[in-house]
Amino acid sequence: MYDMDHRLLSALRDCGTDPRVATAARALSWSGEHGALWIAAGLVGAAADRERRGAWLRGTALTAAAHLASMGVKRIVRRPRPRSAEPLVRTVGRHSFPSSHATSAAAATVAYGALRPAGARLVPPLAAAMCVSRMVVGVHYPSDVAAGAALGALTARAGAAWMMGGRVDA
Repeated sequence: MYDMDHRLLSALRDCGTDPRVATAARALSWSGEHGALWIAAGLVGAAADRERRGAWLRGTALTAAAHLASMGVKRIVRRPRPRSAEPLVRTVGRHSFPSSHATSAAAATVAYGALRPAGARLVPPLAAAMCVSRMVVGVHYPSDVAAGAALGALTARAGAAWMMGGRVDA
C-alpha cells in the first residue's frame, strides 16, 4: 500500500508541472480550505430554497461536522504530509490523514445531493476535482483522500434522516 500511495502521488503531482493544471489545483485547494466552498454552497442553497431552508442548513451543519471530525482524526493519527516534492500550496496543518478537503467535499456531495438542487450534477465532479487537486498540489497521499472521502460520505449519510426531517429517529 505504501509503495502504491507514493507512486500514485508522484504521478498526480507530476500533473502539477503544467501551469494550467497547477493554477486550477491551487484554486480548488484554496476554495476548499476549512470546507469554505461547501459551507458557502449550503448557505446559498438555504437562501435560495426557502421551502427547504432547514434541510439546507442541517446539510451545511453536517458538512461542517464532517470537516471537524477529520481534523480530530488528524490529531490522533498525526501522519506527516508528503515530502517527495515541493508542495504547490501552503497548508494550515502538518498532518495529512485524512484529507479534510476530501471529507467536506464528500459530505457536501451526499448531503446536498439528497436535496436534488438544480445544479446537483455539478457537485460530484467538482468534489472529485477538489479531491484530486490535493494530490496534484502534493499535500496528500491517495489514501488520505480516500479516507477523507469515506469519512465525509459516512458522516453525511449518518445524519441524512436528521437533515431531511429535522429530527433524529431513535
